[in-house]
Amino acid sequence: MTEITTATLQQLAERYLAVWNETDPAARRKLVDEAWAEDGRYTDPLAAVVGRDAIDALVGAAQAQFPGLEFTLGAVDAHHDIARFTWHLGPAGPANGEGAAGAAGAEPVVIGFDVLVATADGRIGAVYGFLDRVPGA
Repeated sequence: MTEITTATLQQLAERYLAVWNETDPAARRKLVDEAWAEDGRYTDPLAAVVGRDAIDALVGAAQAQFPGLEFTLGAVDAHHDIARFTWHLGPAGPANGEGAAGAAGAEPVVIGFDVLVATADGRIGAVYGFLDRVPGA
């Protein structure tokens, strides 16, 4: 059993977004297997999946829908085994002071807010996502 600390949750949030940013399928799957519990759950307004295979497939599909974009992590607020954080999906480039990805200050295409729940062994057990800004909304 791993002690779940604020630092652990920060690292899990970082690993979570690393999964979404990894475009090499084999490397992404390795990250999924390392970061997620076997029966991990991901739920947002557009998807609800369970298990590493489904999570990996979902991430691959999102990458195909938004090629060339990357996720950037905002501030992580955490307690017990739960973390909440914002993220931005936008053109690859250096992050600005507010955590938004952006080449030459480009606006993020999608902005979201996620709640991550850690398992006792320090993996991602569940993520509940909310979309604050989506294309065409």
